[in-house]
Amino acid sequence: MPPSPSTRPQAAAPLPRDRGDACPGALRLHPAADGGLARVRLPAGDLTAHQAAALADAAELLGDGHLSLTSRGNAELRGLADACGARLAGLLRDAGLLPSAAHERIRNILASPLAGLDRHTPSDVRRWARELDALLCASAWATALSGRFLFVLDDGRGDVAALGGDVTLLAAAGPGDDGTGPAGGGALLRVGDDPAALRIAGQDAPRAALAAAGAFLAAAGASGSGAWRVRELPDAHALRARDVAEALRSAGIETAYVAAQEAAYGAEPPAPGARTRPPYADSSAPGIVEGPGGARALSVLAPLGRLTVAQWRLLTAIAAEDGAGTLRLTPWRGIVLPGLAAAAAPDRLARLAAAGLVTDPASPWHRLGACTGRPGCAKSRTDVRADATAAVAAGTAVPDAAPAGRPPAGLPVYWSGCERRCGHPHGTWVDVLATAEGYRTALVGPDTEPPAAPGTTAPPPAP
Repeated sequence: MPPSPSTRPQAAAPLPRDRGDACPGALRLHPAADGGLARVRLPAGDLTAHQAAALADAAELLGDGHLSLTSRGNAELRGLADACGARLAGLLRDAGLLPSAAHERIRNILASPLAGLDRHTPSDVRRWARELDALLCASAWATALSGRFLFVLDDGRGDVAALGGDVTLLAAAGPGDDGTGPAGGGALLRVGDDPAALRIAGQDAPRAALAAAGAFLAAAGASGSGAWRVRELPDAHALRARDVAEALRSAGIETAYVAAQEAAYGAEPPAPGARTRPPYADSSAPGIVEGPGGARALSVLAPLGRLTVAQWRLLTAIAAEDGAGTLRLTPWRGIVLPGLAAAAAPDRLARLAAAGLVTDPASPWHRLGACTGRPGCAKSRTDVRADATAAVAAGTAVPDAAPAGRPPAGLPVYWSGCERRCGHPHGTWVDVLATAEGYRTALVGPDTEPPAAPGTTAPPPAP
């Protein structure tokens, strides 16, 4: 059983839930307007070429011939027939994509996509992801986690640390580290929105993340709130870093409390004149990533997070024939292909561009996203994907009905068909919401609530 945490105040949470978590999985299909929807969890977004080929077969044989990428680095199949569940499960199981039927919906592990790939790479936290996934699948009590509970593993560059993790591990550089090898400083562990952290040894990071999840389940059970995520815990049962320390000690993990001011740096604040961290590659941008030893990685984006089977098979072929035989899905609805030779990278990137994938950071599709919209979602007011595509063709990422004073350049733009805003970005973003009177555009940040359409109340967004 997971350990019981102490309690500390936190932000107010919603009223207690009286229903279970209906988040879709690979075995529990969601009945969407365009057929069954399966969400396949891919811890750290990692896929072998063989597994990617199995997903293509499933989309082609059982679905609508497309694959969707999620903001957590997972894959979705849509348009599935009601009777295809057993066949889909067989395809995924044979490819090693279903290591545990009981745990498949809780394998939500997001990791820095370029860890180990660029020149100034810090510790490869993807090893932590593999270890954490194995621990999750071996823990019977972990099945009580909801399909929305999220583990985030940041390699120190800060690319995924702010993406809303319930438990976040941040590789922390130690004295003398230059960012090109294992992080001697171990890791910092955060829970929810608490800016403070716990410092732990690197080898303990996966076990510590699992223990923190156990502390959450204990707090959720004691609260009776039915909370699915750390931020939903009521004030009297809130979970902070200091509370989780007790759970870590019970698991035999040594830890030290790190105050918010120090934790904000990912380590101790640098001394005047000290070396600053190296310039890491931007893991959200498409293009060629230069790695150690002359290796290259290709980073591409799927327009609005949707790929045809033909595009997916081309990515798989390049990974198998020219790369390391692996693919990485990113939380920006992109794909990274590691292990290419420097001479081959430009040509392969050009082939992917010709196939309709986003390969240039200057593309209007970069940082542009949209929910499923109609006809796939009955809750949507319109076909937001078609409308967003028309806006791009017209030379803008936002509709003509946008208010005076265009949003700042460089921010993510997200089109939503209803107030749920499924899959919307984190941080500050441009919200394009379909209303009964047309689209309404607003700037949304960490301290602002996304506005509702006139006469409506905004429900909680889906992950």
